[in-house]
Amino acid sequence: MKHPVVIIGAGFCGLIALKTCQDEGLDAICFERTDNIGGLWRYRDGDQEGIASVTKTTIINTSKEMSAMSDFPPPKEYANFMHHTKILSYLENYAQHFNLLRNVRFENEVLRVSKSNDFEKTGEWDVIVRNRQGPETVIRASAVMVCIGHHVFPNVPTFKGQSDFRGTIIHTHSYKNNSAFEGRNAMVIGIGNSGMDAAVDLSNVCNQVYLSTRRGGWIIRRLGPKGIPIDYFTSRYNYLIHKYFPNHYNRKNEEAVNSHFDHALYNMKPNHSFDAQHPTLSDQLPSRIMCGAVVVKGDVDRLTENGVIFKGESDKQYQVDLIVLATGYTIKFPFLDGNVAVENNQPDLYKRIIPPTLSHPTLAVIGLIQPIGPIFPVAELQSRWFIKVIKKQIRLPSHDKQVAEIKKFVKDQRSRYVTSLRHTIEVEIVPYMDSLAVELGCKPNLFKLFFTDFKLFYSLLFGPSLSYQYRLCGPNSWPGARDAVLKVNDRMRAAFNTRKELQNNNKKSHSKYGYVLFALTTLAATAAAFYYANALDYLVRK
Repeated sequence: MKHPVVIIGAGFCGLIALKTCQDEGLDAICFERTDNIGGLWRYRDGDQEGIASVTKTTIINTSKEMSAMSDFPPPKEYANFMHHTKILSYLENYAQHFNLLRNVRFENEVLRVSKSNDFEKTGEWDVIVRNRQGPETVIRASAVMVCIGHHVFPNVPTFKGQSDFRGTIIHTHSYKNNSAFEGRNAMVIGIGNSGMDAAVDLSNVCNQVYLSTRRGGWIIRRLGPKGIPIDYFTSRYNYLIHKYFPNHYNRKNEEAVNSHFDHALYNMKPNHSFDAQHPTLSDQLPSRIMCGAVVVKGDVDRLTENGVIFKGESDKQYQVDLIVLATGYTIKFPFLDGNVAVENNQPDLYKRIIPPTLSHPTLAVIGLIQPIGPIFPVAELQSRWFIKVIKKQIRLPSHDKQVAEIKKFVKDQRSRYVTSLRHTIEVEIVPYMDSLAVELGCKPNLFKLFFTDFKLFYSLLFGPSLSYQYRLCGPNSWPGARDAVLKVNDRMRAAFNTRKELQNNNKKSHSKYGYVLFALTTLAATAAAFYYANALDYLVRK
């Protein structure tokens, strides 16, 4: 290519895109408006417009092995659900290991991306960039990869009576920690993952927290059976169960979450099925509700000067002086010169990546998805797929077929999920990644593996759906991929190996006393069998 690929943003998606270009031998430049990498996962005390940031207590909702890049497993000693500081450390290690920072231009904000004058011939773009220490410049790009995520523009609704309210209203985009809210009476609106986190965090310092929800939701935990990560059950096998036996799948999952806490009793039970929403995760919310620190309420009817009135409770005002809006984000690209259409928060993107209206498919939006599972491996596969497209090694279908694919996706989304801003970009991780992998030529052949490597076949079918599987074969395969898949449980257990001396003592204790216990049990069982045999013989003879 005559000009470099321009990547916008140096968060996870941006660095993944940069590494993918590097793997394919393409020149690339990554523009980052801040002075460091990390994007959303770098905590910032202050609220900066257009820059997403985690809260001080954020822990990732997907496990480290499920979230891993396909050729760079996280350190085995890292916790299975990593604190945001560990996520950032993992990203920094990734950037250092693959020598990515040399191609990042910090403190450079992309102001506009527009088609070049000869776009119809070349497919190239003009990218206007402003350096904090210098003037604006124009960069010619052979392709552009937009990697800014979807936590950029908060959706801020208004409520009846809001102009009279004397308290504080903020969006979770601006919520960093609870230090400024001690002794307040708070209301959190929305029960997505950000709403759960904010409600739990505030309940540690506020006098009272009300959690307002229009329709409730199914709440899951990070811990699965026997304490293994819950997302280890994101497997091909469970996807097939869901696909062909959806009622059974929903019933079993609803029984499982209700065994943790009765959603109806806790005023959280929705009218929709388990699979009709993006999973909402909270380990602590049920206990905060149990002790009264969080009180679940319905939808807001109106605000008053000093509080809120909920629908169905018109005769009662609840004292509130802090409102936190966990109301999601709007999707828009003001710098893309109208080249990505968005209607009702639904981006018009083929394969959730490329605008179908372009005569040359040289613009991609990476990571603008909400998978039921981890986002990093999906963004990585999107990047790998797009690079093959611009290298003309993957041929796209006609414009009409691309539009038909998008329409089918939207129709399927609307038939499955409840209406919500976040569900417009929802994807089922296993079939979506497999669909990209098929075109890339890196999807493992399970039929072949059944006969040639049954152990690996079994792991790929019944085990967690890991990103490493997409490095087993095809372009840029990784020699360590098979071991990474088969030894995932070893790395999961390694995070718990924190009391070596005690574990050694336990092992000795088991070896010393285990046989005694076994012998006593065997003796008791033998005695019981002898007793009942004699008793039965006595009754028969009598």
